[in-house]
Amino acid sequence: MPEITVFKPLGVPRTELEEVVLSVEEIEAIRLKDLEGMDQNLSAEQMKVSRATFQRVLNSARTKIADVLINGKLLRIEGGDFELDEHCRNRQRQRRRCDSDVK
Repeated sequence: MPEITVFKPLGVPRTELEEVVLSVEEIEAIRLKDLEGMDQNLSAEQMKVSRATFQRVLNSARTKIADVLINGKLLRIEGGDFELDEHCRNRQRQRRRCDSDVK
């Protein structure tokens, strides 16, 4: 889970913004594919999902991010169906990023 979980356009009060929620799975798919540059097969394997499921999650995330950027909406990262391994749970308690699954 990223440390910062809310992003909004500068100078616009939160109360005036439509909110888009990006799940933890969606942000992880973006991280693996777009930031780390992993291919889809390896990314799907890292997330323990099928390649088709990974593609659906990635497409959903990209659509939401485009909506936020183009239409000036608030982005919140939260929720989803995921489980942290013990190493990651300990690092989250210490408020540090966990990359134990990235090889």
